[in-house]
Amino acid sequence: MEFSSSSSSSSVVSELEGTLLKDPDPFSYFMLVAFEASGLIRFALLLLLWPVIRLLDVLGFGDVGLKLMVFVSTVGVPLSEIESVARAVLPKFCMDDIDMEAWKVFSLHHDRRVVVTKMPRVMVERFVKEHLRADEVIGSELCVNRFGFATGIVKGDSSSISSRVSKLFVDEKPTLGLGRVASAGSSFLSLCKKQMHPPFITAQNSHHHHQLLRPLPVIFHDGRLVKRPTPSTALLIILWIPLGILLAIIRIIMGLILPMWAIPYVSRLFGGKIIVKGKPPLPPVSGSPGGVLFVCTHRTLMDPVVLSTVLRRQIPAVTYSISKLSEILSPIPTVRLTRIRHVDAEKIKRQLSKGDLVVCPEGTTCREPFLLRFSALFAELTDQIVPVAMNYRVGFFHATTARGWKGLDPIFFFMNPRPIYEVTFLNQLPVEATCSSGKSPHDVANYVQRILAATLGFECTNFTRKDKYRVLAGNDGTVSYISFVDQFRKVVSTIKPFFH
Repeated sequence: MEFSSSSSSSSVVSELEGTLLKDPDPFSYFMLVAFEASGLIRFALLLLLWPVIRLLDVLGFGDVGLKLMVFVSTVGVPLSEIESVARAVLPKFCMDDIDMEAWKVFSLHHDRRVVVTKMPRVMVERFVKEHLRADEVIGSELCVNRFGFATGIVKGDSSSISSRVSKLFVDEKPTLGLGRVASAGSSFLSLCKKQMHPPFITAQNSHHHHQLLRPLPVIFHDGRLVKRPTPSTALLIILWIPLGILLAIIRIIMGLILPMWAIPYVSRLFGGKIIVKGKPPLPPVSGSPGGVLFVCTHRTLMDPVVLSTVLRRQIPAVTYSISKLSEILSPIPTVRLTRIRHVDAEKIKRQLSKGDLVVCPEGTTCREPFLLRFSALFAELTDQIVPVAMNYRVGFFHATTARGWKGLDPIFFFMNPRPIYEVTFLNQLPVEATCSSGKSPHDVANYVQRILAATLGFECTNFTRKDKYRVLAGNDGTVSYISFVDQFRKVVSTIKPFFH
């Protein structure tokens, strides 16, 4: 159905599943809540019930199947955990499933936008309001007990959607309703002046408008799963995990006991691959005044390790907030910074006087095709700067986390069947591009950020580590030294959800 931007319409009500999102089945989003907010056992249980849920839908009891999904994925889970998953995990997967043609029609109506969903409102409200720029979200409400745990029961279902929409539009009917014809969730369409159903075709004269107004991109994303866990993908993940754990242990042991020059050859035998582009600099000559500073984009904890593997020698790396376990497992020396500027500057200078060094000036990892703001500290300390563009691809599990325990990052990375790293060496900065020529440290840092972003096809941002952790975890991302007992309790609390 075709729609033109010349319409004077200003209000729209749209169904989420099957309209704004391509997939009409919300099952995979409940699987994400089960895995990220609870653990593997609940994830597997919900997958076992999928045939029952599917059968109920075929027999016309879709609402019963939906309530079963809600119950299994949320009962006994703290509401704060569900909100955390909705904030940090779900937006990325929802964004990947957006029907852009539906979004174009939806975005034309700027006075009032309302989205109707089959899922509990808490699961999608942040994504819909912040990324799709909706004003209201109509969905079921999760019931919570006095201790803050979800009961698994919801208030409000598809039968009450029409009345709830009509209460929002008392004075005037919505101008346009978007939804599927044979959907229980689109009963509100009869209240709208006009109706449109998928698939959508937008008129050519509205293209300029849509270039100006697009969904707000997801820059910060958390969670361990790479792919949205549809039933088939979830089954593959569960079947792979035992083999993946064994493979991770073997890979880590090999990395610890083998010399750097041998790791690239052995890693191929276990499914790993490193793609090298550009010309790596030669090792420092004995007696040279100082080493080269490799300035890398920060994608995972493995960035400095992979760089050392490519260069076939151990290059120390400066670190900010990594766990003690990661330091123990690291096959290269690490230099922990304090985030006190003059103290960190002295540490980096001292290390550079001994030889080469790796630094990731973003200060934290970013999964999406964006680069965070570069700290200018590195530019003040040396003119021998070699930018290195790092990127990676994995199939099942992300190797970074803001909400979970960082000690598991290398294990999740090596659990992937075929982890691939891309390392691109750029030319060493010419003297005229460094502080020696009179440029400010911030200008140098911004220049390095721009050339690395251009190499990777990424976008530069002014976001920092603190911005990331405020969005994803509600803290500033600092990992402090704590007692063994506290560390042990943290490990137990991380692993515990996998066993209930």
